[in-house]
Amino acid sequence: MSGRLFWFCVATIAYTYAGYPALLTVLARLRPARPFPPLADLPTVTLLIAAYNEQNVIAAKLENSLALDYPRERLQILVAADGSNDATPEIVAGFADQGVDLNYRPERAGKMAAILRALPQARGDIVVLSDANNFYSANALRALVAPFADPHVGAVSGAKVIARGDGALGDSEGLYWKYESYIKCQETRLGSCTGAVGEIMAVRRSLLDRPMPPEARLMADDLFLAMHVLKQGYRVVYAPDARSVERVSSSTRDERERRARIVAQRFVMMRFSHKVLPWSNPLLVWQIVSHKYLRPLVPLAMIGALIANLAAVVRPAAHGGLAGLAHPFNVIMLALQALFYALAWLGGRSEPRGRLGKVLYIPAFLVNGNRAALIGLYRFLTGRHTSLWRRVQRRDDERRVSADVMYQSNG
Repeated sequence: MSGRLFWFCVATIAYTYAGYPALLTVLARLRPARPFPPLADLPTVTLLIAAYNEQNVIAAKLENSLALDYPRERLQILVAADGSNDATPEIVAGFADQGVDLNYRPERAGKMAAILRALPQARGDIVVLSDANNFYSANALRALVAPFADPHVGAVSGAKVIARGDGALGDSEGLYWKYESYIKCQETRLGSCTGAVGEIMAVRRSLLDRPMPPEARLMADDLFLAMHVLKQGYRVVYAPDARSVERVSSSTRDERERRARIVAQRFVMMRFSHKVLPWSNPLLVWQIVSHKYLRPLVPLAMIGALIANLAAVVRPAAHGGLAGLAHPFNVIMLALQALFYALAWLGGRSEPRGRLGKVLYIPAFLVNGNRAALIGLYRFLTGRHTSLWRRVQRRDDERRVSADVMYQSNG
């Protein structure tokens, strides 16, 4: 029994991280690549920036937005300041003479609510969602709108890029987004992505006018909007040349808090799957479950594998070999798990330097990410999750980050 539970948990983890990308790659290669048709005319775009207490970076963000390579007469810049009680609204208002619009209410309602509240002010045919602490490459908007030449494309996700120089945490985060970038490329080739990057996501304005369930305000904006587009029968595709650069969280604790909030919102979406999933497309449902639903369940599989392995050591099977975790395989597997968690502990105590140190930090990054998922699950089950995001401090938050500087990952 212990052996079966152990291998079930291991198989769940392996499928989530490696099996799904492998199957996706095979299926994507069976389908010939379909290049997007050329875009006849550039559409009008509303760059909608959600901001909460971003006085340290909002001016630099607006300067970056105004400098983008896109016809100014076809670009509206709109800031949704959700309950900011610092100087963010005043700083944005100072850009009014440059055509920047402000939507501000003093009460906080959450990012998704702020986006929905600001939408009536959006004038563009395409709405590009962005945060205040990320910076776009000069060509980002042109790369984002290009796939809309295909009338079946309803949303486009750009690439999340982690700036260089943020230590082992930044390197691990960068590696993670390279991994995500690969999956998004394969999903796009197969048909549709199952999600988007919230800080650089473009959506057809007409699709945002369709009715949304009231629970949408409790969900992560990027994932819900992707589901909203897919449910209407449109594609969500990935544009890796549209890059958004940001710095990593200032500490592992801040990063864990950010991920815990996102995971809690994902569980909310899972709860209302009957309302948000594109049930008419079984292939997409399989992709969503594999890519988005299994990820936050991985820590439960990790705990299950450890408990089953311990049980197999305490009460070893008389026979069964490796499959049944009979001796000595029960001890070997437990030793491997112990080594993994020991490396995670060592990596978490300090951010090691050097190439070897960066590799050794990966277990810490994986354990911290799954620990955050457990926290998110706990908050969801106890009703302690919230749609209000807590601003996470970024490394060198006060320093402007150019989107054309060297970067280390596409995501």
